[in-house]
Amino acid sequence: MTLVGLTVPDAAVLAGAVLVGLGLDLAFGEPPARVHPVVAMGRYLGAAGRRVSRPAGAQARPMVEFWRGALGWSVGAVLVSALAVAAVWAVQGLHPLAQAGLLGLLLKPMFSWRMLRDEVVAVEAALAESLAAGRQRVGWLVSRDVTALSDTQVREAAVSTLAENLNDSVVAPLFWFAVAGLPGAALYRFANTADAMWGYRGERGGRDWTWAGKWAARADDALSWLPARLTALLIALPTVGRGWSVVVANAGRTPSPNGGWPMGALAVGLGIRLGKPGVYELNAQGRAPVAGDTAQALRRCGQVVALLSVVAASVVAGALA
Repeated sequence: MTLVGLTVPDAAVLAGAVLVGLGLDLAFGEPPARVHPVVAMGRYLGAAGRRVSRPAGAQARPMVEFWRGALGWSVGAVLVSALAVAAVWAVQGLHPLAQAGLLGLLLKPMFSWRMLRDEVVAVEAALAESLAAGRQRVGWLVSRDVTALSDTQVREAAVSTLAENLNDSVVAPLFWFAVAGLPGAALYRFANTADAMWGYRGERGGRDWTWAGKWAARADDALSWLPARLTALLIALPTVGRGWSVVVANAGRTPSPNGGWPMGALAVGLGIRLGKPGVYELNAQGRAPVAGDTAQALRRCGQVVALLSVVAASVVAGALA
C-alpha cells in the first residue's frame, strides 16, 4: 500500500512503533520543549493567530476572519503533514525493527499519557493540602475561572479533563496513526493544538476568535468524532452491557460534540457526577466524586492505555508467528 507515492509501513511495523512510543512515554514523559514538535506547532499557531484574528473590540469582518483562519490552519497542516511524510520516507528501506524504533520515537511527541496522568494525580495531591492549592493546580489543566470552585468541583474538573484528554492526547493520535501512519498522527495533533489555541467563541488573549477560530474548531471536531466514541466504548467496556445507553444519553449534554462521550462514559462507569457550573452536568443522578474516585478514574483510563498496548503487541506477535 502506498501513501503520497511512499510505501506505508505494514501493520506490524506500525504496531511496533506504538509499543515503542508507549514505552518511551512511560519511561521518560515529554521531550524537552526545545525539540518538542507540538511546541513548534504552538509557535506557528501563535504567530499565525496574530495575523488571522482581530484585536478585541475592533470591527468584525466575519468572512474575512473565517477564511484567514482557514488559510492559516491549512498552511500549518500542510507543513506538518509534509514533514511527517518526509520522516516516513527517510526510514523506508531500513530493517523493520529500525523502522519501528524510529517511527516510535517520532510518534511519542504526538501523544501523552504519562503527563496527563501525573497532572491529575498532582491535583488530588494539592487538594489534600488545601482547597486553595487544589484550585491553583487544576488551573493548569482547565481554562475556566477556578477561584470559586469547591473541592468537589476541582475534582470534577480534573476527572473531566482526564476523560476528555484520554481521547485528545492518547486514543485519537494513536487511532490516526493506525489509519494513516505518522502523517495522520501529526495532522491530528496539529488540529487538536489549533483548536486549543484558536477554537474559542469570543475573546482570548486580547484577540477575538469568534470567526477566525471556527475552521480550527470544526476540523478538530471532525477528526475527533470517531476516536471520541471509541474512547467512550473503551472506558465503558467493564460495564458496557449495563450502562451504554446512559452514556449515549449523557454524551449530547456538553457544548462539544465529542467531549461528552469519554466524560460521560467515565462518569457512568464510576457512578459519579461530572459537571461544569452553568454549562453541563453528566450523570446527574450520580454521587459527588471523592478522592478515591480520582484513583479509580486513573485506573480505568490506565486500563484503556494497557488495552491499546495489548492490541499492538498482538499485531506484532501475529506477524512474528
